[in-house]
Amino acid sequence: MTDGMLITLISLGVTFFFIIGVPIFLVIGFWVVGVSLVIDFTLANVGVTLFEGLSFFGLLALPLFIMTGDLINAAGIAKRLSDFAYSCLGFIRGGLGMAAISACGMFAAISGSNSGTTATIGSIMHPEMTKGGYDKTFAAATIAAGGTVGIIIPPSIIFIVYGFLLNLPISELFIAGMLPGLAMVVAMMFTCYLISRKNGWGHIIKWEPKRIMRTGLRAYLGFVAIFIVVYGIYSGLFSPTEAASVTVGFSVIAGLFITREIKFKNLPSILMRSGHITGMLAPLIAVSVVMQQILSLIGAGEWIGTLITGLGDPTIILLACMFLVLAAGTVLESLPNTIILAPILAPIAYTAGVDPIHFAVIFLVGDAIGFITPPYGLNLYVASGITGIPYFSIVKHVLPYLLALTIVWIIIAFWSPLSLFLLQFGGLN
Repeated sequence: MTDGMLITLISLGVTFFFIIGVPIFLVIGFWVVGVSLVIDFTLANVGVTLFEGLSFFGLLALPLFIMTGDLINAAGIAKRLSDFAYSCLGFIRGGLGMAAISACGMFAAISGSNSGTTATIGSIMHPEMTKGGYDKTFAAATIAAGGTVGIIIPPSIIFIVYGFLLNLPISELFIAGMLPGLAMVVAMMFTCYLISRKNGWGHIIKWEPKRIMRTGLRAYLGFVAIFIVVYGIYSGLFSPTEAASVTVGFSVIAGLFITREIKFKNLPSILMRSGHITGMLAPLIAVSVVMQQILSLIGAGEWIGTLITGLGDPTIILLACMFLVLAAGTVLESLPNTIILAPILAPIAYTAGVDPIHFAVIFLVGDAIGFITPPYGLNLYVASGITGIPYFSIVKHVLPYLLALTIVWIIIAFWSPLSLFLLQFGGLN
């Protein structure tokens, strides 16, 4: 039996494991070990690569931003941001749903996580939307869709991993994600408005400047946290890792001494939750790095590169890359999708004349859309878990958001200033 046939059988076997619910990092790990034995790639090298794959200073920002999100939530700051968003938008039909999406955008500017954004804002806003006259399934779909900006609006955990893989400046990736992330938020808010208006969903509250002022003042800690991250990185005052560290410190002080919603006795449980999430992501990064290395050894990258570049036209090449990103995103979590595909597709996009930073945004927006694309759609599972609504019921209501985000994705792909303007304005590109 040839090596190719054995690798195919191993791939089919681990696909079965994935279907029956084996954790994704174990699925990739089984594939890595099996193929390593087939191609005589010593398992000692696998162990070394697993370690070296995490030995990068920039990745330290990952657990820190996860911790920031948990601390911001525990300190009650996320709830205050949500209240402010509703006070600004509640006078419009669908205002509470739009506020939920806006709150996702603000929380994303602190946490950098899609699932964290979905879970945090969902637990706050879904009960409010249900009481506020919205269909409960539509409310869950709205939260799931809003969470997609968690990895686009800086800081972003996936941007950190992408920059590590492709040796791109993480601070420039963060800046490039700002306007596309805002475009995604606006598109989803407009979609929510249209659907809510059509169905008559959502109670309308009176426009009250005093209420906006009051909730805005209560939410000032959230704005300070966003300012620390965005200004610190944009001005060059902090590296992304340093910005994450400063924001963690700020969040602890704010929760303990200002809002006083965090008690010293609760800190270990908050840190344990952050450690639990990091403990799930770190092995996934490590085995995905090894998988990408093995794919390189067996020539998968060259084969895909030859196939796509053979299409000739740069527009068709870019569309083919986008299709692969979205197709992989429907079945893979964002981390392995990025680690496995980005080193393969990025050089192909460069040959088609796409700027490296611009392609990073294109890739990761496609990755984000995968969070609400069946059959996997991580955010759909998270929304289902926190609301108790069946997965496939949410899928039906998320389709309009999926369409809106796809339109924005195409605009981002073929209008590069949306990604590069702020960099060019700051003299960084």
